[in-house]
Amino acid sequence: MERREFLRLGLPVATALAGLACARRQSAPAAHASSTVTVRWRLATSWPPNLPVFDHAPHRLAELLSAMSGGRFILEVDPATKHKAPFGVFDLVRNGTYDMAHTAAYYWKGKDPAMALLTTVPFGMNVWEQYAWFYYGGGLELMEKAFRPHGLLSFPAGNTGVQMGGWFRKEIRSVADFKGLKIRIPGLGGEVLARLGAEPITLPAGELYTALEKRVIDAVEWVSPGIDLLMGFQEIAEYYYLGWHEPAAELQYLVNRRRFEELPEDLRAMLLVAMKETALDTTSEFYMRNIEGLETLRTKYPRVQLRRFPEEVLAELKQQTQALLQEYAQRSPLFAEIWQHQQRFLQRARQWTEISEQYYLTIR
Repeated sequence: MERREFLRLGLPVATALAGLACARRQSAPAAHASSTVTVRWRLATSWPPNLPVFDHAPHRLAELLSAMSGGRFILEVDPATKHKAPFGVFDLVRNGTYDMAHTAAYYWKGKDPAMALLTTVPFGMNVWEQYAWFYYGGGLELMEKAFRPHGLLSFPAGNTGVQMGGWFRKEIRSVADFKGLKIRIPGLGGEVLARLGAEPITLPAGELYTALEKRVIDAVEWVSPGIDLLMGFQEIAEYYYLGWHEPAAELQYLVNRRRFEELPEDLRAMLLVAMKETALDTTSEFYMRNIEGLETLRTKYPRVQLRRFPEEVLAELKQQTQALLQEYAQRSPLFAEIWQHQQRFLQRARQWTEISEQYYLTIR
């Protein structure tokens, strides 16, 4: 079966595969190696332990693999506090220290700027447009092309949905207010703000609260209400801005290609199905937590002001985003290929989005 077809398998197929594996163990001859091999893999995350949603996904993956394989596929999950390299899991998987990782592709734009496009693009696709692009629009093939030279495979691992624009100590009234502003924000969004005079900083999750509290940074972009309130940012910053930079931030399963190809065929299929199932579960959990988080924010933290960036600021952010993407496209053929592919897809998808989801939200 083709890799792309594996990725499209749903949960019913996962259940069938698990049943098939059990049946094989009961009836297949000992010579059938794939029914007797036990595999132990290690997964490194970019997150601290017990970080809601982010840390749930890899542990759910481990549980699914164990259940589907009848205990033949054992996955050990190590948080960033154990391996000490939240932004180094790319190399940990590439060199074989770990078999896979749970992370985000835009952390690797220093390896290749094109990888940032595989997480999210400012003013780009929403969640369902992005998933359609990945699974049916050619995105998976481009993702594989980006990571193949590094001996890696990359798979969607769940989407945060629209992320908020960040927590700010002071109100943003104009573009000039970004000048000299130290803000934690990764990916292309951080580079866009740098063009407005901000100083983007990338910090691991465990350091964000202290950095904001001690004014090491002036503002912090993290995720959305469901996760942000647990970080405590509402205790420090008064202004909580709506998003623009991450309309659909896709997390990433990063897999050592050689280890993947060495898996027995049935375990390989189970891994692909389990990754897809946890991606859906993660996306759903993020949405539910944001519903609850917004309710909590409005009822328990009235001091926090939800704000939109001024139209003048949004216009400049959009203009600088396009300029940045064009510059990268001129320097990197792979970046140009992926970005142009996404743009063509979005032009098609937008026509449906506008007369379906967007229209419906105006009349609901």
